[in-house]
Amino acid sequence: MALSWHLRTQDSSVIQTALSVTCDFDSGNIVVLDASSPQNVQLAIRPDTRSPHFQWFHFKVDGMQVGEPHAFSLTNASESSYNRAWTGYNAAASYDQKTWFRIPSQFDGKALNFELSPEQPQIWFAYFEPYSRERHDGLIDQALNKAGTELLATGKSVEGRDIPLLRKGDGAPGKRKIWIIAQQHPGEHMAEWFMEGIIERLQENDPELEALLASADLYLIPHMNPDGSFHGHLRTNAQGKDLNRAWQDSTAELSPEVYFAREQMEKYGVDMFLDVHGDEEIPYVFTAACEGNPGYTEQQKALEADFRARLSGLTKDFQTRYGYPKGQPGKANMNLACNSVGERYKCLSLTLEMPFKDNDDAPDIVTGWSGKRSMQLARDVLTVLGQMVSVLR
Repeated sequence: MALSWHLRTQDSSVIQTALSVTCDFDSGNIVVLDASSPQNVQLAIRPDTRSPHFQWFHFKVDGMQVGEPHAFSLTNASESSYNRAWTGYNAAASYDQKTWFRIPSQFDGKALNFELSPEQPQIWFAYFEPYSRERHDGLIDQALNKAGTELLATGKSVEGRDIPLLRKGDGAPGKRKIWIIAQQHPGEHMAEWFMEGIIERLQENDPELEALLASADLYLIPHMNPDGSFHGHLRTNAQGKDLNRAWQDSTAELSPEVYFAREQMEKYGVDMFLDVHGDEEIPYVFTAACEGNPGYTEQQKALEADFRARLSGLTKDFQTRYGYPKGQPGKANMNLACNSVGERYKCLSLTLEMPFKDNDDAPDIVTGWSGKRSMQLARDVLTVLGQMVSVLR
């Protein structure tokens, strides 16, 4: 959608300038309510398809006047899925879709507001640094042709997009099977940045990684929900299903993405599972585990504590003080991936959460939490898995 606004000069002449606000691209999401004034652009976030969830936004503004103030208001922020998350949050912006930075933002109880005096006529805004489908395709190519993985199987999303399952390793008997999946919730783009960090390190064959791969194979699904991401969703697939609430009742029709992953897990087995996510509200990196499962074991408890202690000792970007409340024994939601896989395979099973905001233990005022930091966290996780591989079973 393109709308026009006017600059009035001192001699009362009128200069017509087009201000274009668009989202007709991969992961785009915005509704233009009123862009007649650059100092008060009124916008709304579009809900997921067949679902009331919304929080993710991603749009391009073109035709701006360099150096002049422009202000934007996401008017329905208070009605979003996680409206408490806007407090302390700053929008992401980029002039080239490569270098992203944060714009100071304010939540007034109803709308999220941010403004800037642009350095260029066009800019992109997003809830978080997006991971594009084009980059995803390049990542799969990189994994296959540079990182030494094999394409083990390919699932299909509701709309027919590929969901590759990659394996690093030879599948030899006795090797541990470590599964890492990402972006069940399509708006959590930090999750595939994390997967890029995994695949980049797989190209290096450093001694720690070699030790891990001598004893374990890695099973990787870099993106579980390509339809949702393409359409600019926060939580759901093209059928309106939250994939991380479908691990006991997945079907080939409504949640084929999970159906595929579960089918492959049954085929190959699981000795450790990591489900990579982003959290809207909590400004820290943390893990959630399956302590509420009816069959939760002491070994699982010990492995969880070991993983957390090792990772927090390795990087300031992981901590154990803040996170979700612990599940009560026997009260777990078994439709969550972490719980379902942990119960089925009695293995170390974790949800890894990264922030949409920043890590308050190590804040970066320019980028907040970012794709680059997500990638580095992935490298550190591989180090920890190398240290723990001998005790996973």
